Amino acid sequence: MSKRNKVLLGGGGAVLLVVLVMVSASAKRDKGIEVRFETVGRRDLVAAVTASGKIQPKKKVDVSADITGRITRIAVREGDLVQKGQFLLQIDPTIYQANLQRATAAMSSAEAGAVQARANRDQSQRSLQRTKELREQNPNLVSQEQLEQAQTAFDIADANFTAAQHVVEQARAGLQEARDQLSKTHLIAPMAGRVTRLAVEEGEVAVPGTFSRETGLLLTISDLSVIQTTVNVDETDVVRVNIGDSVEVTIDAFPDTTFVGRVTKVSNSAILTAASAAGGQNDRAVDYEVEITLSNPPGEVRPDLSATARIVTDTRKQTLAIPIIALTVRENTPVSTEQKPAGGSNTAQAAPAPSSDTSKHGGAAAKKETEGVFLVRNGVATFHPVKVGIAGEEHFEVVEGVQAGDTIVAGPYQAIRDLKEGAHVKPSRESSDTTGRRP
Repeated sequence: MSKRNKVLLGGGGAVLLVVLVMVSASAKRDKGIEVRFETVGRRDLVAAVTASGKIQPKKKVDVSADITGRITRIAVREGDLVQKGQFLLQIDPTIYQANLQRATAAMSSAEAGAVQARANRDQSQRSLQRTKELREQNPNLVSQEQLEQAQTAFDIADANFTAAQHVVEQARAGLQEARDQLSKTHLIAPMAGRVTRLAVEEGEVAVPGTFSRETGLLLTISDLSVIQTTVNVDETDVVRVNIGDSVEVTIDAFPDTTFVGRVTKVSNSAILTAASAAGGQNDRAVDYEVEITLSNPPGEVRPDLSATARIVTDTRKQTLAIPIIALTVRENTPVSTEQKPAGGSNTAQAAPAPSSDTSKHGGAAAKKETEGVFLVRNGVATFHPVKVGIAGEEHFEVVEGVQAGDTIVAGPYQAIRDLKEGAHVKPSRESSDTTGRRP
């Protein structure tokens, strides 16, 4: 081969090598994990607690039977508006009328006995007085024994009169009881409101609810002028709820309308479940009852309608925020002072999960979890710890760790979960992950 051909061949090989190097470098630049980028900025955030419950009137009264008897008349129907003192229903008064007549007769008899006892006492008192006077005029006319007998007769008559007075009082109490029992057969409304429940029909027997409140219940009257929503809030959220917090309430029966209200009561004790009441062990999370008063309740609202409340617990105006999905957790090994690099870098190095021995026994190298985000600089993702504040619907407030204008990895979920420290990333063409889950 001539010298010229050798030079040309060598030159061609060098050009080919340069081309291959350039292609390889370009491929490396193009190689990277596709993720969604987002620039850290400021926005308004609203923290809220959502809970479900029931619509309830602020005040309601269960009208129950205090006596036993057959219901002979019902003057109202469910849904009727009633005024305080209005007649509601009648229980058969026959037995109680007879009891009243018997008590009245007993009262009359007791009073007659008291009159007779008083007359006997007065007669004995006059006889005793005459005996004393005769004894004083001439002791021979009245013996000491006769004087003692007159005194004894008076004492007995006085005691009988006292007993007769007590009998009158007892008869009077019996008469009052009979009147009260008879009055309980005629039931009237204890307050103004709407009859929201009518639990009996004419002809049924009303019985007192001695052991069960439901047993003696006849009807329920509710004051619907003030409507409340009672919701059950989880123990992890109730600490953020305060009296006066604004609330948006949606009622299933009115799906197209949102009602506004305020928190008026937060229970100080957990809702007692059947297992807790029985004294059994219950490891499940507990709920607390929160009462919300509606400002503009619908006119056709009814008790026990299902409702969902969104309680606003905190707000932030134009605060630094990151997407909820961008916040992830990595395990860190604390670095000693001697091992820290010069300049004190704040970058938290991702580390593998701790071994079982380290987890069990602990020690200087024990690992802990740190919340943070992946910052993107020159196509490289670096984990940075952050401190977050309140949580909005899709974003966290950032207290420290990143600055406005920083580019972070904001999805998708699987990519953030598997992302390694120092990995090469590139923006994805599509951002299909909108779940907002926290990895």
